[in-house]
Amino acid sequence: MTSTHQRPQVPEVVARPGRWLALSVLVLAVLLVAVDATVLGLATPYISEDLEPSGTQLLWIGDVYSFVIAGLLVSMGSLGDRIGRKKLLLTGAVAFGAVSVLNAYATTPELMILARALLGVAGATLMPSTLALIRNIFHDPRERSLAVGIWGAMASAGAAVGPVVGGFLLEHFWWGSVFLINLPVMAVLVVIGAKLIPESKNPVPGPWDLPSVGLSLVGMIGVVYAVKEAAAHGLTWDVALSALIGLGALAGFVRRQLTLESPLLDMRLFRNRGFSGAVLADLLTILGLSGLVFFLSQFLQLVQGRRPFEAGLAELPAAIGAVVAGLVAGAVARRFSVRVVVAGGLAAVGLSLAVLTGLSQDTGYPLLGTVLLVVGVGAGFSFTVTADVILSSVPKEQAGAASAVSETAYELGAALGIALLGSIVTGVYAGFTAPAGTPAEVADAAHASLGGAVESAAALPPAQAHELLGSAQGAFVDGLQVAAGIGAAVLLATSVAAWFLLRGQQLEK
Repeated sequence: MTSTHQRPQVPEVVARPGRWLALSVLVLAVLLVAVDATVLGLATPYISEDLEPSGTQLLWIGDVYSFVIAGLLVSMGSLGDRIGRKKLLLTGAVAFGAVSVLNAYATTPELMILARALLGVAGATLMPSTLALIRNIFHDPRERSLAVGIWGAMASAGAAVGPVVGGFLLEHFWWGSVFLINLPVMAVLVVIGAKLIPESKNPVPGPWDLPSVGLSLVGMIGVVYAVKEAAAHGLTWDVALSALIGLGALAGFVRRQLTLESPLLDMRLFRNRGFSGAVLADLLTILGLSGLVFFLSQFLQLVQGRRPFEAGLAELPAAIGAVVAGLVAGAVARRFSVRVVVAGGLAAVGLSLAVLTGLSQDTGYPLLGTVLLVVGVGAGFSFTVTADVILSSVPKEQAGAASAVSETAYELGAALGIALLGSIVTGVYAGFTAPAGTPAEVADAAHASLGGAVESAAALPPAQAHELLGSAQGAFVDGLQVAAGIGAAVLLATSVAAWFLLRGQQLEK
């Protein structure tokens, strides 16, 4: 009798620490991607100075990663459901580390853009795999909420670690070193993950449909490219053609999924109002934030004159707020409600961005730090709870596809945010007037990017250089103010939409 009473308890005791050890390895992958995204912002002035990209090339370096990853996430999430999420995760981690070396040693803007695109291919294998594995490792809803919170907190911790470590490296080594920090993280993930992470996949997955993969990739890249180019250069015939091709491919993708017996993405998931509302909230939230965040590091360094390490430390409050909020978000959502936490978090971020419409070259750090802290807390609450809603809305067998939809919304929002808001900042910035007597080649370099203005001004007499930099920095801040206003409007509108779309939505008890 004693033995039969103890038998069910032994696996539970053994399994409990195993789940959390597996989670600790999974979050290394999240850390890997988050660190890479944040160090790029700090390294941008150095890349601009060394590789001398045009303003458009600089934007491509910033957002081509998101373009490619957005186009492949659904396909890779579905592939993980079929071949095994652990196998895909470890393969992606090796590829991510290898391509990071190519990023570090890029010698031209074109090679850097290609390296970032290849990094997107590798990154597309990592993110949906981690969330899907969490869905399959943690069966208890409260444990899963905490695990998702830790997952989100580590993404935010990566946002904190990236600028600080990256800032230190940039002050002591060349800019390529910020990409090489991926290698030790990748090595730990592969070696330990191979032992600790349990394999999981859909037991009856069906074939992986290559035409659907192609339609998804062409559709996402076509639409995002069209939005980016329209924002930068207006509606031209090639932009219209790209949009038509992209929308046509996405329409074909949806039609094909509705007819396949084993679709890459089950479109019926979107009939769930909570699932659709959470995905929409993720997409619009990151759209409103990303363009501004992409240029914030440049503001701290090139406008306010902070060193890279100091700029990294200055951005810490956002990550700290997101970490703390992510860890308690599940409990708070159960105490109040999903829509209160998500809509409230989005409103807090929107109001914080509205404050930044008053940004100036002399804005003190207490105001900036407070705004960043509130943005971090609001985003931490919102992203953690929407991720939990998305995961709990689907069967375990479809966890990879559902996670991929969540990550696609995030990456698509990032790409659109950098394309739209980034193009607005660049457009406003390029309109400044160079001082009379400025050599044409110096004026051209200054109008291409703020980094170009800083570098080219060094060749001018001190008084003329001061005047040129003052005009360039003022125009850059004007662009940031406009982007902050648009971002605030998007976030506040998303808060209202989330309040209605997530009505009655609850996390599992």
